[in-house]
Amino acid sequence: MYVFNVISLLGGLALFLYGMKLMGNSLKEGQSGTLKVIMSKVTDNPIKAFLLGVLVTAVIQSSTATIVITSGLVAAGIISLNQSFGIIVGANVGTTVTGQIIRLLDVQGDASFVLRFFQPSTLAPLALVLGVTLIMFFKFKKSDNIGNIAVGFGILFTGLLNMTASVSGLKESGIIDKLFMSLGDNPVLGYIVGAAVAFTLQSSSASIGILQAFSTAGEIPFKVVYVIIVGIYLGDCVTTAIVCSIGAKNDARRVGIVNILFNLGKTLLVIVVVFVIHKLGLLDKMWNTNMTPGTIANTNSIFNLGCVVLLPFMKVFGNLSKKIVKDEVKPAGKYDDKIAGLNPVFFNTPAIAFGGCYDCLDVMLHSSINNTFKAFELLKEFDEKKYDEINEEEENIDHLTDCVDTYLIDLSPHVKEDLHVRIMTEYHKVVKEFERLGDHAVNIADDAKELYDNETAFTEQALNELEVAFDLVKNIVNHTVNAFERRDIEEARHIEPLEEVMDDIINMLHDNHLKRLREGSCSVRSGIVFLDILSNLERIADICSNIGVAIVARVKPETASLAHSYISTLHQGGDSNFNEEYITAHSEYFARLDGYVS
Repeated sequence: MYVFNVISLLGGLALFLYGMKLMGNSLKEGQSGTLKVIMSKVTDNPIKAFLLGVLVTAVIQSSTATIVITSGLVAAGIISLNQSFGIIVGANVGTTVTGQIIRLLDVQGDASFVLRFFQPSTLAPLALVLGVTLIMFFKFKKSDNIGNIAVGFGILFTGLLNMTASVSGLKESGIIDKLFMSLGDNPVLGYIVGAAVAFTLQSSSASIGILQAFSTAGEIPFKVVYVIIVGIYLGDCVTTAIVCSIGAKNDARRVGIVNILFNLGKTLLVIVVVFVIHKLGLLDKMWNTNMTPGTIANTNSIFNLGCVVLLPFMKVFGNLSKKIVKDEVKPAGKYDDKIAGLNPVFFNTPAIAFGGCYDCLDVMLHSSINNTFKAFELLKEFDEKKYDEINEEEENIDHLTDCVDTYLIDLSPHVKEDLHVRIMTEYHKVVKEFERLGDHAVNIADDAKELYDNETAFTEQALNELEVAFDLVKNIVNHTVNAFERRDIEEARHIEPLEEVMDDIINMLHDNHLKRLREGSCSVRSGIVFLDILSNLERIADICSNIGVAIVARVKPETASLAHSYISTLHQGGDSNFNEEYITAHSEYFARLDGYVS
């Protein structure tokens, strides 16, 4: 009963698709750290963009993934819509590499000893053994990733073998021959079938692979294969366009539209050229020749390479996409370009997704620090305009916080690799800390406004003391910025001794303030404001300490669960470097304070 052959065929298809997905995802995971850097180097040179498209797609085994990533880079403003054109064409060529790998089905059982190693029946178990060995018995960097690539490769070919065995059983019934011959008599139907299969499977490579598997067990002539292949082009690019449109800006959606227009142009070009050549009698020998996995792979590659001639017309497709997806006029936010990098299309390439988060976090950190510096200037000379700027920027910081926080939560299910988990943990911690930095800047600005509104001022000694404390805050903040931007644990370790000195200074300034109150040289109202400023400066130093610990935990994961004991050890004098830096800083800043004591 052929029903069992069909069941086996579907099982083989499931293995094939899963193997392709596992291999592609693992390749992306292993290479995505440099992927964004490579693709962002694209210039207006379409040839360079084309070659990059071919290279990236050949590496990650998915034209859809390449174009979706390109869409995200366009949305983030890293590359322009025009720069994406060459990548789109290159991605369509690069995806033919999978078909060339699958052509190994052509290797015969009576081949030489060396060639038999390239038979799928040999490659599949070898790849599986290699992959499982790497995953289970090795723990070097990327061993799991490389192992998953090998396992994916083995599962892919196991699925192919299962499919070919199943369709071989169906061959006796004549179903396959009748099916494909009917498509040869109705090329429009063949085109629709190719498009439908690619749209359903969401992969042109998988669709071509299935066609190659069927060719091993049935008689599929060229006249059938070529219309199915061009149909596959359309089905795959529609899926890509849909993915590009999810939560995307207009230019990002246009990348998907351009890909559809290019594939429609490619389809038309292939059909016209094949029709003309056939009418000239140049395809007579090949027209009814039965295809093999190798000739199908070659046909697919030739079609895509030939359609590179459409590259000069990509700007026309780009202009059409702008008419299809029209711009909406709306006021732009200050950091919309950074927020655009938080694109869901990057979820399957976490390294790029984290890059977008980093850009937003870096803006948040600098904005919060700049607000803190501005707030302290208001204590010396109040400026209503500067006060409003601080509050306006605080709204931007809060908006960035919401965007990054939401994006990290949505990204979480896609994060698997240990390094990415550590980055996720660090970013979850620092995004709240950066927001709190901004909050304390606003608090200090409000203190300055209260002094101004009540026509109250600090004594000269109080201002001098705050100047010393604020210089120490600047020092702590500078180390914090360097530690975060460079992922430098040495910079992070400078924070803790300075934070301890800050605690000592706050205590001293608090005592000095009480002395001034007793002497009557300071008003109660200004005294309350002074204490609030001290509290905010102390908390800013504490926040920087928390950020430093988060950075150390990311770089040295073994300290993550020992953060409290790590800090306690330092504060109890258990680290000579800490002790030395603490003593040096304590002497420096307290010497300055001693000069202001009345």
